Amino acid sequence: MSSSILRTALSAPQHRLRRPPPRVTSRLFSSGPSPTSRPRTLLRTLAFLTTVGLGAYTTGAVFPHPYFTFIGPRPAPGPPADPDSSSSRAYTASLEESLQSLPLLHSLRSEPEADEWYEVRPYERFPEDRRVNNLTAGALRGPGKLALRPLVRSRYDESEAVVMVHVGRGLCGHDGIIHGGLLATLLDESLARTAINNLPHKIGVTASLSINYRSPTFADQFIVIKVRLDEKNGRKAKVSGRVEDLKGNLLVEASATFVQPKYSSMLSNSVVKQAMGEPEPRKKNQVLLSEGIPPSVA
Repeated sequence: MSSSILRTALSAPQHRLRRPPPRVTSRLFSSGPSPTSRPRTLLRTLAFLTTVGLGAYTTGAVFPHPYFTFIGPRPAPGPPADPDSSSSRAYTASLEESLQSLPLLHSLRSEPEADEWYEVRPYERFPEDRRVNNLTAGALRGPGKLALRPLVRSRYDESEAVVMVHVGRGLCGHDGIIHGGLLATLLDESLARTAINNLPHKIGVTASLSINYRSPTFADQFIVIKVRLDEKNGRKAKVSGRVEDLKGNLLVEASATFVQPKYSSMLSNSVVKQAMGEPEPRKKNQVLLSEGIPPSVA
């Protein structure tokens, strides 16, 4: 009788066999968080995330990355309406002081071959009656725009030039980013200066201009335009240039061809020279005829 009962129990389905529930000890309850500690952990986590978020937001608002201004530019006041007002003159004077203090300019002036270069300020002697009808020297002149006349350092053989110019907030396409057309204008004038000085009659027009924009040019900074003569052949000159910031980052590249018109002999280039700026006569050491040697610099 007992053996038949045992066989019936063994042949029964497994799901019918019930196992005793696991023994729960007090240690299991003590190892897990208590119901009152969960809200505290959640509050601490929220406080930490809030602190990190506010810190990141404050840092980004005070010291924003330059590219954030491209996505969400800040509103800025427009330039003064009168470029000849006392406030405008003070602003221009401070910019001129900043220009003369640029480390790049100091390094160029102190190079071993510095005496092979001359320095001019275009439009410095430009007649006022012509200035009012000029784009860069007239319409775009003033604080917030082209507040300073460009500073040009050029080789005496006119094979290279370095142009420094300040671009203000009033020259933007997208707020905070200098308009690409304005950069094309500055490049055209800078390239033209070197090209025209290599043409026979010192008169030329732009035949072609190719521009590649490499990076956004942010407003309210000094930019550097480097120009190089590539080829000159009779009435034609080819030049190339690049726009950089003061850190040497490439912003724009360009190449151009300038041609001297066939009727250039009938034109006067005096106004062109006034606009571009002419170098002072090159200083030479005097020669003592009695000794046949130049005197010392002292």
